[in-house]
Amino acid sequence: MTYQEVLEKARMCLGPYCKGCQVCNGRACRNQIPGPGAKGVGDTAIRNYDKWKEIRVQMDTLCENRPVDTHCRLFGREFAYPFFAGPVGAVKLHYGSQYSDAEYNEILVPSCEQMGIAAFTGDGTDPLVMKAAADAIQKANGAGVPTVKPWNLKTIREKLKLVRESGAFAAAMDVDAAGLPFLKNMDPPAGSKTVEELSQIIKEAGIPFIVKGIMTVKGAVKAREAGAAAIVVSNHGGRVLDQCPSTAEVLPAIAKEMAGSVTVLVDGGIRSGTDIFKALALGADGVLICRPFVTAVYGGGTEGVKELVTRLGGELKDTMAMCGAHSLEEIRADMVI
Repeated sequence: MTYQEVLEKARMCLGPYCKGCQVCNGRACRNQIPGPGAKGVGDTAIRNYDKWKEIRVQMDTLCENRPVDTHCRLFGREFAYPFFAGPVGAVKLHYGSQYSDAEYNEILVPSCEQMGIAAFTGDGTDPLVMKAAADAIQKANGAGVPTVKPWNLKTIREKLKLVRESGAFAAAMDVDAAGLPFLKNMDPPAGSKTVEELSQIIKEAGIPFIVKGIMTVKGAVKAREAGAAAIVVSNHGGRVLDQCPSTAEVLPAIAKEMAGSVTVLVDGGIRSGTDIFKALALGADGVLICRPFVTAVYGGGTEGVKELVTRLGGELKDTMAMCGAHSLEEIRADMVI
């Protein structure tokens, strides 16, 4: 199955909001929620995509000709590539009625595991969303990262019980989801967390904890203080606040501050293996990619996911070889400009 075939099939079953664009750059869906767009005009999502494209790679083929190794380790697990499927919830609402969240994860999680990577799974107001995600991860030998929304503490505890039972190798919280209106309507309200609150949550999780939604050095330091094992430099795909910088713009300073202490992942507008290379060169240990995996599932199911992983991995290997990096450790900041 080719990428073009995946896109064509996806367009036939995606809902009215996601357009299944040839280039997923945030423009066609920029101000649509429900949908993959933003609650504002969507300029942050567009900036995420554009800034990765402004970075250029430095070709250098005067080097030893040897195989490229893209394997990486995260929390004691080895993965074939340094990229992961990002979390998405309420797929039926945002992307069309083809799949429920449970059905989506039943395809995504094992498909990623078979391809040597892992999927982050989403959360939702319906408790069954997290339960189904946890079940899918358990069936995939724990090869997944359940991502909990920043609910109130009572709800978080209920979700974390499912997370622990899944055998997941790590858990995550997308604190950038604090900008989603439905969280604020809870009683008691949910949303942003203090360092003390986050520290309590991380301790109760009992497994390596990833804080997603870090956009400043100050925020990264606070996540580290709370006990995070990893962070995701992320602005929630540009969906929750306009006029933010892109993740590419803030990544280098955050990665420099976290070097040697906290694993740094990044998402937002990353669409190719070359983009992945750029992120690693800027200091990331790995990346999350979300919307293309939705398109892959909707357009080709397991085969679509495998095609996407193969394509991204091939592009990453080709870029590494052409820039003189034969392992992830050899990717350096001077390989991009």
